[in-house]
Amino acid sequence: MRSDRLTKGNHAAPQRAILKALGLCDAELERPLIGVVNSQNDIVPGHMFLDKVTEAVKQGVAMAGGVPIVFPAIAVCDGLAMGHAGMKYSLVSRELIADSVEAMATAHPFDGLVLIAACDKNVPGLLMAAGRLNVPSIVISAGAMLAGRMTNGRRLSYSDIAEAVGAFNAGRITKATFMEIENKSCPSCGSCSGMFTANSMNCLSEVLGMALPGNGTIPAVMSARYRLAKEAGMAVMELVRKDVKPRDIMTREAFENALAVDMALGCSTNSMLHLPAIAHECGIDLDLSVANDIAEKTPNLCHLAPAGSDYIEDLDRAGGISAVMKTLEPLGVLHTDCLTVSGKTVGEQIAGAEVLNPEVIRPVDRPFGDKGGIAVLKGNLAPDGCVVKRAAVAPEMLVHEGPARVFDCEEDAIDAIFGGKIVPGDVVVIRYEGPKGGPGMREMLNPTSAIIGSGLGSSVALITDGRFSGATRGAAIGHVSPEAAVGGPVALIEEGDKIRIDIPGHRIEVLVSDEELARRRAVWQPRKPRITTGYLARYAKLVTSGMSGAVLE
Repeated sequence: MRSDRLTKGNHAAPQRAILKALGLCDAELERPLIGVVNSQNDIVPGHMFLDKVTEAVKQGVAMAGGVPIVFPAIAVCDGLAMGHAGMKYSLVSRELIADSVEAMATAHPFDGLVLIAACDKNVPGLLMAAGRLNVPSIVISAGAMLAGRMTNGRRLSYSDIAEAVGAFNAGRITKATFMEIENKSCPSCGSCSGMFTANSMNCLSEVLGMALPGNGTIPAVMSARYRLAKEAGMAVMELVRKDVKPRDIMTREAFENALAVDMALGCSTNSMLHLPAIAHECGIDLDLSVANDIAEKTPNLCHLAPAGSDYIEDLDRAGGISAVMKTLEPLGVLHTDCLTVSGKTVGEQIAGAEVLNPEVIRPVDRPFGDKGGIAVLKGNLAPDGCVVKRAAVAPEMLVHEGPARVFDCEEDAIDAIFGGKIVPGDVVVIRYEGPKGGPGMREMLNPTSAIIGSGLGSSVALITDGRFSGATRGAAIGHVSPEAAVGGPVALIEEGDKIRIDIPGHRIEVLVSDEELARRRAVWQPRKPRITTGYLARYAKLVTSGMSGAVLE
């Protein structure tokens, strides 16, 4: 075992002395040592109760003959970081999480790891660490927040209060309604209740085979979540005994499964950042150009908030991720022989699954859309690509042409939207917000919510080299690559240039001649970095493009 270097032989006496200082007895030093990564903190609703999940995991590990040893991981709340400098630290925290787990699990060679995850960058960061370390590992997530409910029966999620800001500023709702939405949109602990980034990645952890069935959908407040945590603690012991490692599970075929289910669910576009980054740590180059091919064969079966009126709790009651995968199985888009942490193959794991509500998980002959929920677009505006959550775009905006309204930061765009300077037909361009230019690739939820809240969601598009929250809906196109900071074509767009978006055709173009773009490129000058000290400055020097997962070189 990896821990033998701490526990076996005379040479390990100093290490055993330190372990005994923890209160471990000789009998425990004969057992596998399991690192339990506890992401609990008191600032993120999805993480506030993870101490209880941790205790359940510890019980499961101990029941199965292991010794659980807890150490921490950080987590940033994207909702709290939104709209200010804090959002620059959201995506970059993913790398800190992966690096810190690597450091802890290598300095203290555990035999296995239980990764207790919850919110947006914490989940992929822990999965990246699992792939990098390749030590027997399992993920157990916090579970989803319940949907809110207004007195008139309308159900709510975080995206509703984000959009209500624009609606209230535009005089479209009353102060009383605004306050009711604020007070009721986030009613419990857990990851925000729609198919936002955290829940997208928690569901995809299950699809990748790194989490047990139910991980993505059991609500945070349900006792079933604690039972699942105990089962995860027991399951990691089987993985240790059989020496089943993350790279045995997270194969190329497993990532193709994740892309297929991503399309069926209509996940956050952030999944298009995180799946390539996790694959990279597993030694796999996941070219996102395959996403469109998978989307062509995979219908969009679910419309969860913000795309529709269903929530994660509804998906759980409808049969969960296993039921979605069972529905897809006849289409041949899944590799059912992939291994999972349960010890079963995907096919074995979903064999008994069934859809309990065909309005939440549609059958393949009656989908919400005959193509997958996410599309990758390319063209002279984004030669390396960009992404859009097709499932959350109004039908009339799937093809759109309009004049560019160009802003070099998020704040200027928001001022223009709230100031009534954006009109139907416009294409808002927010640049220099990419991985290097931001730095940190901020989420543009506030501008998209302002557009929706102002009643422009069916007539205005937004394009950025930044990214979007899973709570974003509308014609919001992100991850434009190459980004403006490295001289990508998005840096050359001028006010009033016509931009054409064709989501079904997977194209995005600025309608300017090659000669004119070449003239503009000849006079373009790189901008001085916005941040020159600290972690963000180091990050900006090392980070790659959004379409490669924003991994560090």
